[in-house]
Amino acid sequence: MTWMNKAAAGFPVYLAEARGARVRDIDGHDYIDLCLGDTAAMAGHSPAPTVEAVQRRYAELGGASAMLPTEDAAWVGAELTRRFGMAAWSFSLTATDANRWVIRLVRGITGRPKILVNSYCYHGSVDESLIVVGPDGVGTSREGNVGAPFPVTQTSRVAEFNDLDGLERELAHGDVAAVLMEPALTNIGIVLPEPGYLAGVRELTRRFGALLINDETHTLSAGPGGCTKAWGLEPDLVTVGKAIAGGIPAGAYGMSAELADRLQARDDLDLIDMGGVGGTLAGNALSMAATRATLAHVLTDDAFVGMAGLATTFTQGVQQVIDAHGLPWSVSQLGARAEYRFTSPAPRNGTESHAASDAELDDYFHVYLANRDILMTPFHNMALMCPATSAGDVDTHRQVFAAAVHDLMSS
Repeated sequence: MTWMNKAAAGFPVYLAEARGARVRDIDGHDYIDLCLGDTAAMAGHSPAPTVEAVQRRYAELGGASAMLPTEDAAWVGAELTRRFGMAAWSFSLTATDANRWVIRLVRGITGRPKILVNSYCYHGSVDESLIVVGPDGVGTSREGNVGAPFPVTQTSRVAEFNDLDGLERELAHGDVAAVLMEPALTNIGIVLPEPGYLAGVRELTRRFGALLINDETHTLSAGPGGCTKAWGLEPDLVTVGKAIAGGIPAGAYGMSAELADRLQARDDLDLIDMGGVGGTLAGNALSMAATRATLAHVLTDDAFVGMAGLATTFTQGVQQVIDAHGLPWSVSQLGARAEYRFTSPAPRNGTESHAASDAELDDYFHVYLANRDILMTPFHNMALMCPATSAGDVDTHRQVFAAAVHDLMSS
């Protein structure tokens, strides 16, 4: 994976084993894992119910890729409806694919060409998302964008997170099929919505006839139904992936009953074969067995309560260290996820968050913690709690983080 080139100290730790909230490398070192596969292992590594379901499906029942639906898929669809409120669901292998497919669907149903995203958003490797607000306030291609089929300004519009005026200006062009957004930015660093912002997004999209897609792949940390359920949001579509199958590749997209009815009524759209909303392995029996077990027995409503509680303890511990040294840093929390940033106040949009990055400090903390048996997400200082994370794990991080800050201030 190319992102491993960003690993601190110039090389990644090589995996030998992983269980729960622990990772062992090929040299036999054991780590407290606060990275958790950058959300893919939010359920913990190889949770027992998921392992059992996968073994039964693959070894006993077989048919992992039979291109036939299973009862597990029906159960998962109903459970995702309970959690997120969307009436109809379909499956993919990744959230990136789910996002690509809903982009095609919303263009097809609205007849509009452009997708609006937030500057420095993250929706996987979706071409339409690689646009940022430039220094002149105008949308421009994100630096380093590789092999774009068209200039991204032809396919996309962009507005800063927490900027309703900017969003309204872009939507007023009348060519936006949908706003694709995370309810809180994550991959550029946690950026939380300001009071009234998300309600304003929903009002503006409705006023200008654009659909609203919530990408809950990372913001699932906010609770069992992500920010959509936790904050009472009303999107037209939801995409999710990565964590829902306990580490087995799976993704999904859901839509409102009204939108599903509109799509089903369009006999001019190829929604079955080569229309861009398929995939031979999508919804395969193995992924569905893993997803059902993970949602039913691991990432439960009660589990999220405990995970969020540990993240709160983590956040408080980091803040105490920051305050004790009078550092101009901040820490933000989104349910079971927390992250410290080398700036204060915390950034309010993606551009500010990008500007606040400090590669040397990132590497310092990642190496310091790794040398003391703690793994953080490689490309920013994010910690995620899983059902197997303990209060002792969180306290160990606090102690090591405090020592790292002390040594840094003393150098």
